[in-house]
Amino acid sequence: MPKEIARKLPRYDTIPAALIGRLARDRRGRSVGELLLADAIKRVLGADRSMDVWAILVDAKNEGASDFYKRLGFVPFASRPGRLFIPTATARTAVAAAR
Repeated sequence: MPKEIARKLPRYDTIPAALIGRLARDRRGRSVGELLLADAIKRVLGADRSMDVWAILVDAKNEGASDFYKRLGFVPFASRPGRLFIPTATARTAVAAAR
């Protein structure tokens, strides 16, 4: 976790997070990946807030997938560059702006 973010977090052994399973898209259907990810994020955030997590995690299969997630605001972990995260507060703001 980047130090500037880690400093703001409580000193717990673990931080609650939701891992979104791998998404796949046809190379011709470029916008489908974004729609799938947006739907998954909306489900994690949920209107009833039944899942109270600090971050949403994804695992990028390759560098292309990692670049896709980075363009959408996800940040890679230094120790595991293939695993990226976005704070739920950031995701909530992005979803609200997209409406």
